[in-house]
Amino acid sequence: MLAERRGGANVGGSKRSRVRATLLVTAAAACGLFFSQAMAQSYAFSNVVVEGNQLIDPATVVKVAGIAQGETVSDAALNDAVQRLTASGLFATVELVPSGSTLVIKVTENPTINVISFEGNKRLKDEDLEKVVKSESRRVYSAAQAEADAAAITEAYTQAGRLAARVEPRIINRGSNRVDLVFEIREGRVTEIERLSFTGNRAYSDRRLRQVLETKQAGLLRNIIQRDTYVADRIEFDKQLLTDFYRSRGYIDFQILSVAREFSRERDAFFLTFNVREGLQYKFNRITTVSEYEGVDAAAYADVVRIRSGATYSPVSIDTTISRMEAIALRQGINFMNIEPRITRNERNQTLDVTFALTKGPRVFVERIDIEGNATTLDRVIRRQFKTVEGDPFNPRAIREGAERTRALGYFETADVEARPGTAADQVIVDVNVEEKPTGSLTFGASYSVSDGVGFRIGLSEDNFLGRGQFVSLNLAAGADTRDSSFTFVEPALLGRDLKFRFTGFYSTSENDNSFYSTKRVGMSPSLEFPVSELGRFEVRYKISDDKVYKVSANSSSLLKADEARGSELTSALGYGYRYDTRIGGIDPNRSFSLRFDQDFAGVGGDIQSITSTGLATYQMKAFREEITLRAELEGGAVVTQGGDSRVIDRFSGNGKVRGFEPNGYGPRDLTVPNQDALGGNFFAAARVEAEFPLGLPEEYGITGGLFADIGSVWGLDNTLGGAIDDSMSLRSSIGVSVFWDTVLGPLRFNFSKALQKEDFDQEQNFDLTVSTQF
Repeated sequence: MLAERRGGANVGGSKRSRVRATLLVTAAAACGLFFSQAMAQSYAFSNVVVEGNQLIDPATVVKVAGIAQGETVSDAALNDAVQRLTASGLFATVELVPSGSTLVIKVTENPTINVISFEGNKRLKDEDLEKVVKSESRRVYSAAQAEADAAAITEAYTQAGRLAARVEPRIINRGSNRVDLVFEIREGRVTEIERLSFTGNRAYSDRRLRQVLETKQAGLLRNIIQRDTYVADRIEFDKQLLTDFYRSRGYIDFQILSVAREFSRERDAFFLTFNVREGLQYKFNRITTVSEYEGVDAAAYADVVRIRSGATYSPVSIDTTISRMEAIALRQGINFMNIEPRITRNERNQTLDVTFALTKGPRVFVERIDIEGNATTLDRVIRRQFKTVEGDPFNPRAIREGAERTRALGYFETADVEARPGTAADQVIVDVNVEEKPTGSLTFGASYSVSDGVGFRIGLSEDNFLGRGQFVSLNLAAGADTRDSSFTFVEPALLGRDLKFRFTGFYSTSENDNSFYSTKRVGMSPSLEFPVSELGRFEVRYKISDDKVYKVSANSSSLLKADEARGSELTSALGYGYRYDTRIGGIDPNRSFSLRFDQDFAGVGGDIQSITSTGLATYQMKAFREEITLRAELEGGAVVTQGGDSRVIDRFSGNGKVRGFEPNGYGPRDLTVPNQDALGGNFFAAARVEAEFPLGLPEEYGITGGLFADIGSVWGLDNTLGGAIDDSMSLRSSIGVSVFWDTVLGPLRFNFSKALQKEDFDQEQNFDLTVSTQF
């Protein structure tokens, strides 16, 4: 403790006054009190002595105290020195004792931490907890820091869903002023979400809304699934997901009034209830475009509006339209245009009138873009996600879109983008702060199907190769009758443009896949892909491969034997592909359409001359308050040869095109030989429709049902052995039911099917189970 000394002040005089004695005594007492407070003792020390220190240098103690020799200090200054020494965390006790012209600083040092250990932890490993604590070995022990570390460990367990976790810091004296710091942990049980419910929802059921949230109810796999544990931060994310869900469906006044969190009596489960106010659903009515920018005609901007009157309101539709208009302004060289959507409500009929006003915004330029936090990723990989560069007019929307593209790369844990004032009034600086995460992966996979049996796969991939944003992967797969290996390299921005370069090398073999022959293919394929429209992409490619058919059974068709006799042949082909997918725009969350068309022209050298064309169109929609998902697919293909017969390795087998049949189970077949080989066909077509719906089970089980109906055919051969082989277009059709089980081990699908139309020689498959998972 600080030893204090007080000086007094004498009040009196040699002459006595004739006033009354009581007044004299009172005045003397008052004056004495005043002067004793006003004239507190001050010190000037010519020497400072430190006592009790063992490891800490005396000069360090004096420096922390902040008292210099010869400096005049007061009682308050001595008290401040005590506080500084205590706050340093180096000492258990501190006492300042003035002794004449010498100041004695008496300290008791805190012990040094010898070892930090954790006891009782099973769910969180030592290496994970070491990242949380701030105390360090061979540093001075601080009781306050140990308590803070215990709180940090408790918070780590809270984030892992164990709210009942308790952590106590203990010290073990090891002598020589050293201690071991031990954190005794009682992990407690996982705090699960036992029930997840909603109040105030009328448009969508609890079941549908639970599908939106990241948090899930505890189900059958409660010991494996991680999203059914209670994490407070995840609730805030769920609130945003729920808000986005409703507003994208026209409920512009949607609100989450509250989230009730009820802890179970056993303290091992939460009951969450989202109290919502849906409001009314609005639709678009009248859409207009006006120009308030002098010299700018609104007609060209009105032409890019794709919003239909009567369509459900969606913020994505507004944003997409603004982006299209900004692209026109960029092409016309018009800067600082601000496109303002002015929305007028018509509450009587629940519609919205939208006017896109072209106005002139402030003249603000981007001074520079600062990127921080990227230790591995090159600056240019992040910078190319922004269409804006230094010196361009500042467009807040373009900056936000660049931020979203940066996050979508998948290279970063966080990617925060903010704009701040620059060095001049008309300048802004864009700060991009990222936190990198591992982008490489080693995966082991397994699959199973009734027809192919068990298969295994191992893959090594890197999504951000050398920090350049390039993708590299090596995959090896083996099934009961197949072997596949491939190498892939992708440069997503060749020459700094939206031009994707892909190179693939492959080697594959198959043996007796419901047939009596084997195949081998080895080759490579480089390609370039680029956008041709907002939702469409185009690819040009070259493919070269060495292919052969071998090990043909003696009891097989003469067509297969002819393919074997040809030996290895080189296929050299130029091709192109077009992809159109409305999911890229994401305007309508309940409907999507995709189209794929490919053509490959073999004959650019090599031994094969043919044209192979394939196409696939898919439409999907959610109906009945989004409870039921409807899908429809139309697929077809053709191989046209020149100067020779097609090979079985190039023809279509129809595998998976019409359910209810085995692989190679339908299509042209040589019935004149004992093996009755399936030969495939030069043409195929198939149509499939499917409905997926809930079965009434708790949705946390991840089990839904489905109905499907397929129709299609495989037909056409260049050589029918004089008409001995029936290669006509005979339709096959089937119906069936499906059970989908979305497990953490992988999606399972059980198909029970029945062929309605078939040929006598077709091979049916009434049940199929597919499993796919990776670790």
